Amino acid sequence: MARDSDKRNFALREDGDESSVFSGGTPRQAALKAARRLDPADSEDEADRQEIRLREKGTHKVHIYEAWAWVETAPDDKPDWMPGDITKGNVSKEGVEHLDDI
Repeated sequence: MARDSDKRNFALREDGDESSVFSGGTPRQAALKAARRLDPADSEDEADRQEIRLREKGTHKVHIYEAWAWVETAPDDKPDWMPGDITKGNVSKEGVEHLDDI
């Protein structure tokens, strides 16, 4: 697992605007966090797949993922603070794009 000093920041790009920043040791870890913010479906099979683009801060690299989210019942051994239904997400890497300008 990455230490805090090994975490990288990734900005979510939507129409050239970078509205949110997600951190993680890898681009996929940040993409999974971003995927959980999508509008969730009732099951993984019914989830709409959307493209998300994450630019690694300090670079011109944009990591492109297909992402989807769904709602699931929390596990039986969940902590007391966790709600009964949780949002889960998944991603599939589509590629990397290099920007000329940020």
